[in-house]
Amino acid sequence: MADPSRQADPSTQELSRLTAVQLRDALASGELSAREAAEHFVSAIEDRNQRLGAFVTVTADQALLDAKAADALHARLLREGRLEQLPLLHGLPTAFKDLTDVAGVPTTHGSAALEHKPAPEDGALAATLKAQGVISLGKTQVPEFGLTAYSENRVAPPSRNPHAPGRSSGGSSGGSAAAVAAGLVPFAPGTDGGGSIRIPAGACGLLGLKPGRGVVPSGTSAGDTAKLVVAGPLARNAADAALLMDGLVPRSQAPDGGFLANVGRAPDPMRIGVSLDSPWTGAYPFEIEQEALDALELGAKLLEQAGHSVGEADIRYDNRYPEAFTAAWTAGVGSARIAPQREPLLTPLTRTFRRRAQQRSALKVSEALGFLRQFEHDTIAQYAEWDLILMPTLAQTPRPIGWFTGGGHSGEPWPSEWAGDADEDYKRQCQYAPWSSMVNVCGQPAISIPVHRTATGLPMGIQLIGPAGSELKLLQLAGSLEPAIAPV
Repeated sequence: MADPSRQADPSTQELSRLTAVQLRDALASGELSAREAAEHFVSAIEDRNQRLGAFVTVTADQALLDAKAADALHARLLREGRLEQLPLLHGLPTAFKDLTDVAGVPTTHGSAALEHKPAPEDGALAATLKAQGVISLGKTQVPEFGLTAYSENRVAPPSRNPHAPGRSSGGSSGGSAAAVAAGLVPFAPGTDGGGSIRIPAGACGLLGLKPGRGVVPSGTSAGDTAKLVVAGPLARNAADAALLMDGLVPRSQAPDGGFLANVGRAPDPMRIGVSLDSPWTGAYPFEIEQEALDALELGAKLLEQAGHSVGEADIRYDNRYPEAFTAAWTAGVGSARIAPQREPLLTPLTRTFRRRAQQRSALKVSEALGFLRQFEHDTIAQYAEWDLILMPTLAQTPRPIGWFTGGGHSGEPWPSEWAGDADEDYKRQCQYAPWSSMVNVCGQPAISIPVHRTATGLPMGIQLIGPAGSELKLLQLAGSLEPAIAPV
């Protein structure tokens, strides 16, 4: 992976190949204008998005207006000798997944059942990062209401994996991950309520960090009764992820000096426990593909070479977890405002879980939430015997487009009659990503690190789960492994 401290001349290198840190430095120094950066990445989107489906909406005109304003601010601060007052992420292009409101842009939530009206104002996540100086280039593809581990819906073509366009880029931040992996943006924020940053990071060969509960206040969701959702970075290296974390996390909650200033320091040796146990095993027994085990073996070897001890962790989960998590995970879709005549436009999975959520009593939901709080306490106690817990990010290689639904298509929006059934779809998702959702329930930070490429060129990663407050340590660990990892 690229050395984030190396200076690069944007006039001699293709901008998409620069790290976010390098772009930040070029924009701050004036070596590169915000307009030049925006024009480059808009052009890259125009050239590649039709094949990838990463973006649902491209806001090129607004991006160029925002870039013009950013350049005017830079010029004024330069004249006044106050360039140090530039926003942290001045002029850096990014994109927001289509679950996040951006003023003046429709938020589809990936659903054909909703009316797609422009958002009246920025949501908290977009407002936070815009205040730090980012330039939004548009909205990226998501599954309907962010419910699935793949980014395919009836609104727009599916988000495809840049490493293998016949495969999915994951979900629910799949469009954002595809955009970063393809060089359409240097980094992007994702949101993660059950693996939605780590799953697409693993599928697309990126670093994806899910911060702990409450660390990024702007990443929460009002309808998230179980407090599962948090925002975090999708990036190509640890330094870029640290830079975005500095833009997301309030200074009062950030490490001294910030994430980027500290990410280059290797963490002290740690005890890392390997676990392949999953709370989904009882409900949905799954097999771990050899490619996932290869990634785990390589990851463990790299960690040991970096001075950490790796051993087997005995983790046990309560087999009541699947029912309780599903009740909490789908509660919000039951209360979503959808006109009765538009209900048939919902995907089969959403329609099924919406109906079940509406039939579930408030007492049942309350009991599920109570169980999950006890599950959190019990699981954290088991994890605490180790400094970090290690496992593959995904149990399988990135899945083909249409695989979860039992269907498949050439890239057009889903037809009115969708192949497959909701329960099979959900089972396949849980078997594909069996180590994701329990981290959200526990509210702990976790990171997906790309470590391996299969013989056919598919990326595979490892996931490390840390205790509360270990976001920097996870980024430092990822950064310390980068010199030994072949580019993914």
